[in-house]
Amino acid sequence: MGLSRELGATELAGVVNAGIDQVAVRVLPDGRIAADGAALYLGVAQKTLAMWRLRGIGPRWCKVGGRIFYFRRDLDAFVAGEAR
Repeated sequence: MGLSRELGATELAGVVNAGIDQVAVRVLPDGRIAADGAALYLGVAQKTLAMWRLRGIGPRWCKVGGRIFYFRRDLDAFVAGEAR
C-alpha cells in the first residue's frame, strides 16, 4: 500500500514527534543537576556516568557534600562535543 494517502495534522504530529523523548530533570538555581538527573538529561545510565568519572572522561562534574553534581552548561557542551 505504501504511504500514498495524505496524513492529517494529528497523524503527522505523531510521526514528527515519535523519536523525541522529554524528561523532567531538577535543575538547582545555580545550574547544578544531580548525577541521576544528569544521566536522564544525557540519556545514559547512572553507571555509565560513574564509569566516565572513574576514567576521567565525560562531562565535568563536582562533588558537594559527598554528592556528585553536573552543571547544565557542561552537559550541553559535552553533547555539543566541546568538552574534554
